[in-house]
Amino acid sequence: MAKLTNADYRLLAAFRYEMRKFLAFSERAAREAGIEPQQHQFLLALRGLPEGTRPTVGAVAERLCVQHHTAVALVDKLEERSLLLRRRSTTDKREVLLSLTPEGETILRNLSALHRQQLAEVGPDLVEALQSLVSVERPKDNRRKS
Repeated sequence: MAKLTNADYRLLAAFRYEMRKFLAFSERAAREAGIEPQQHQFLLALRGLPEGTRPTVGAVAERLCVQHHTAVALVDKLEERSLLLRRRSTTDKREVLLSLTPEGETILRNLSALHRQQLAEVGPDLVEALQSLVSVERPKDNRRKS
């Protein structure tokens, strides 16, 4: 295992600090919009699924790195709030597909615009912290292989 220096710890801490500032902003913005941060993350993950990915609970759970039952609980809450719809697939009745309601789209659009603005402000500091961290000279055996 590589020996870490005080500078390494400072770089890691600086990156973590910049990330945490953005995440704190994100959590606050979601709550001010009237939803919980995890609900915002779910809406964004659903809307931002990679092209060709079916909008299922499993697909969103994977993108959020949560268990299926956790994603189902979020779907239940979002559906209760009329921000999300569930419907059975017409081709495979076992499959449940998800979609945002117009209200869900509006909340997500507003939050996403705020996040883009915030990233325009703090992004350079976040990128600089990450760049400093990944550009630190490492021994050859610790470098990521292509």
